[in-house]
Amino acid sequence: MDGNFRSAGEMAAALRAGEVSSVELTEAAIAGIERDDAVVNAICVSDFDRARTAARDADQAFGRGEDRPLLGVPVTVKESYNMAGLPTTWGMPQYRDFVPAEDAVQVSRLRAAGAVVLGKTNVPLGLQDLQSFNEIYGTTSNPWDPDRTPGGSSGGSAAALAAGFGALSIGSDIGGSLRTPAHFCGVYTHKPTLGLVASRGMVPPAAPALPVGPDLAVAGPMARTARDLMLLLDVMAGPDPLTLGAAHELVLPPAHHRRLRDFRVLVLDEHPLIATGSAVRAGVEQVADALVDGGARVERYSPLLPDLAEAATLYMLLLFSGSVARFPVEVYERLRARAAGLSADDRSLGAARLRGMVLSHRDWIQADSRREFHRHGWREFFAEFDVVVCPITPTPAFPHDHDPDLLGRRIGVDGVGYPYPDQLVWAGLATMPGLPATAVPAGRSSEGLPVGVQLVGPMFGDRTTLRPADLLEQRIGGFRAPE
Repeated sequence: MDGNFRSAGEMAAALRAGEVSSVELTEAAIAGIERDDAVVNAICVSDFDRARTAARDADQAFGRGEDRPLLGVPVTVKESYNMAGLPTTWGMPQYRDFVPAEDAVQVSRLRAAGAVVLGKTNVPLGLQDLQSFNEIYGTTSNPWDPDRTPGGSSGGSAAALAAGFGALSIGSDIGGSLRTPAHFCGVYTHKPTLGLVASRGMVPPAAPALPVGPDLAVAGPMARTARDLMLLLDVMAGPDPLTLGAAHELVLPPAHHRRLRDFRVLVLDEHPLIATGSAVRAGVEQVADALVDGGARVERYSPLLPDLAEAATLYMLLLFSGSVARFPVEVYERLRARAAGLSADDRSLGAARLRGMVLSHRDWIQADSRREFHRHGWREFFAEFDVVVCPITPTPAFPHDHDPDLLGRRIGVDGVGYPYPDQLVWAGLATMPGLPATAVPAGRSSEGLPVGVQLVGPMFGDRTTLRPADLLEQRIGGFRAPE
C-alpha cells in the first residue's frame, strides 16, 4: 500500500524510531495531493509552505528528544474551522475573502500536539447538505466513484482520508456530518458526546469566535483506523479553557469492557419512518455476525429502546429550529404561514421540519424537556446494554445532486423515493440526546461502494464505542484504499 495510506499510529511510530522524517511524510502527502486531487477536489485551501516549515520543526524537535502525540504527522482540517491566515468561507461566496486572525481551539490543539497541517477540506454551502460542493471551491467527489458524493458536510475530510491526503482530519457533526461521509468513503469517525470537545472557532465566517456552540453540534476526529480515532480524540477532548476548562479537568471513563465477548449489543436495521437499503442492511448483518462470532451478547429487540419515531420527530424539531435564525423576516413569515396551515394530525418528518423552523421559545422549551425524557430512557437502556449497532444512512453514496431545493430532493432506497432530509433519522438517533457514536466500515455494496455502520453508546461512553470499533476492525477488516 502507498505509504500515504499508513495510519497515524504507524507514522508516529516510524517517526519516533527514526525510520522516516516528518519532511519525508509531508512531501509525500503534498505530492499525492498534487497528483490526485484534481479528480477528488478534497483540499480546497492548501497550506503547503507552512506545512513544510512545521515538518522541519518537528524533525528538529525529535532531534532534541521531544515527543508529542501527533509530532510530525500530516493532517487536514475541515474548511469551517478558523485557521489564521487562511480563508474561512463555509462555502458562502460573500465571505470568499474572509481571513480570521487566530486559530480555532481545535486547530491550536492539533498544532500543540505536533501535527503538520496540510490545508483545509471542502464543505457544502453553509455546511447544510449531505454533499460537499459550493460556488467557491466546486464539487468534491467520492474517491471510490467520482460520479458520487463523498457526503457532507465533512465530505472533503472523508474524501481526503480515503485518497491518502494526510493521516487524520477534524470535522463536525449535527446532522451526521462526520458519520455520513465516513460511511460513504469507507473511513472511520467518532461523533463525541455533546460537550466533550470544545468547538470555539468553528463558527460561520465573520462571526466572533466565542466559547459556545450551537445546540446538537459537535467537533470530532476522522481517521483510517479506530485506534487513530482514540489518538486524535485524546488530543481534541476537554472543555474550553475560557469556560468550564477554567475549573474542570477531563477524566473520560474507560471502555465498559476490553473483550468483545463481554459486550452487550442491540442491533437495529429497521426504522419506522424510512426503509433501510439492502446494501446497508448487509453491512449491519456483517457487523452483527462478527459480534456473535466474537462472543458478544447480541439482541435484536429491547422494550427499553426509546421510541425511534418520536425521537426522529423531536430531532427534526430541534435541528431545524436553529436553521432560520438569520433568514430575512419576509421568508420567516412565509414559513410561519405554511406551518399554520399544517393539520394538527400531520406527524410526518416534513411537518416536523417546518414546525421546527418557526418554533417559538415556549415550544422549544417543551421540546427540550421531551429530549430530557429521551436521555433518561437511554440511561435506563444502557444499564442493560453497552452499544447499539445501526445504520448511518439508508444507502451508500448517491450520485451528485445539485438541485438547489434541498427540501424538495428525493433519496432512492432500493427503488423507492423518500424526501431527501428523511435520511437524517439514523444520525439523529445519537445526535438528539447527545450520545457518542463511532462510524466503522462494514463492507462493500454490490456496486463496490463502501458501507458503514455506527456504534452508539451511553453519554460520555466514548471509549465504550471506540473499543469494539477497534476489535471489529481486527475481525472484519477496516479501511482499504479505493481501487
